[in-house]
Amino acid sequence: MLGKLYSRWMYAWETALTTRDENRVVRPMEWGFDWLDDFIDAVGLRGDVERAERDGGSAPEEAMAALNEAIVRESDAFFAYERPDDFRLEERAPLLFPTNVRPETLRRDAELKQRAESGKLKTAQFLRFTSPVRTAYPENDTVNARWYPATDERMQGKPRQAMVVMPQWNADAFSHNILCSLFNRFGISALRLSKPFHDIRRPAETERSDYAVSSNIGRTIAAGRQAVVDVRCCLDWLESQGYEQFGILGTSLGSCYAFMASAHDARLRVNAFNHASMTFGDVVWTGQSTRHIRAAFEQAGMTPAQPYRLFSSISPASYMERFAEHAKRVLVIHAKYDLTFLPKYSEQVLANFAKNGIEFVSKVLPCGHYTTGEFPYKFIDGWYIGSFVYSAFRDFAREQPRSGTAEPESETTEMVER
Repeated sequence: MLGKLYSRWMYAWETALTTRDENRVVRPMEWGFDWLDDFIDAVGLRGDVERAERDGGSAPEEAMAALNEAIVRESDAFFAYERPDDFRLEERAPLLFPTNVRPETLRRDAELKQRAESGKLKTAQFLRFTSPVRTAYPENDTVNARWYPATDERMQGKPRQAMVVMPQWNADAFSHNILCSLFNRFGISALRLSKPFHDIRRPAETERSDYAVSSNIGRTIAAGRQAVVDVRCCLDWLESQGYEQFGILGTSLGSCYAFMASAHDARLRVNAFNHASMTFGDVVWTGQSTRHIRAAFEQAGMTPAQPYRLFSSISPASYMERFAEHAKRVLVIHAKYDLTFLPKYSEQVLANFAKNGIEFVSKVLPCGHYTTGEFPYKFIDGWYIGSFVYSAFRDFAREQPRSGTAEPESETTEMVER
């Protein structure tokens, strides 16, 4: 009886949190081939795409499905990049960049802006560079990652270690910052990466981070590609600063991006996936937070099986065997009452990890997707993440003991006042 009452209460709370924002926009479904033009040409699909767009009907769907298959088959090329040459650190006041229009959020945003303008807001350091993956939005193509360096004292006596942190879809610029500070206590530095189309990278024409996940299929795939490449570039910069051991934390959409990055970059040995699912399309179709995208697909006459196919190139399922090729330490957290990443999809991740011989730690939260950010569940979640990251890096440090810290290369960091 108590269990049923708790689940009903939790589902009601979760639903209330996922429906309180009224600025979700149902946009028309678009194929978005133009967002993947370079790869279409590289794999020789230009003629097929042009014929499909001309013929209409089911032809564009088949062309997009073929493009997804080509991306998975040639994923090394799809996620390849040229190392940026404009890495720099900027010093500026951290602002919120909210994605909701709730009164309390807007008041907080206004207060932070006023304090920044008056010089009363403490500045922070941000790693900035031009993303090797370009879009039609210059603000999106300048990568942004808040820098949380651990002190030399806390890094003493072990390899220099760092985490890349990617919060959830539609996260504001302060989300997950406290976890970065926690990692610093362990002597682990952190780069809190703004995902494509998020916070300072969000185009002015949007209130939310809609262009990261939307009913424009090509743009959604391109955002995943850009996120993976941006993570790998962050690792390049960290290496230039003398860091030797790396991990990644991703939450929700960030978890999907983190998995793909780790599958394609052996440097990411510590992996924390906070809410995980096997397939991108299943989450889009069944999740409460993507109901407006499903509405667009339904208006276009789609069925559940179609997003499954059309987003296969950014689904963890497509890269599971590749992920298993390198030894990693892995944490998977999912929520028992999740209405955004349904538990059955998270359980598929665990089953496939076991099937592929991937060692992992599984933790289950007694809440939902959005309620993970509420008291007391956020502290449980933080404990799971913090304790795992600490122990994983501790074990790696024992494998590679150091008596001191390496000197960072200074020529790649330029302080810019902004």
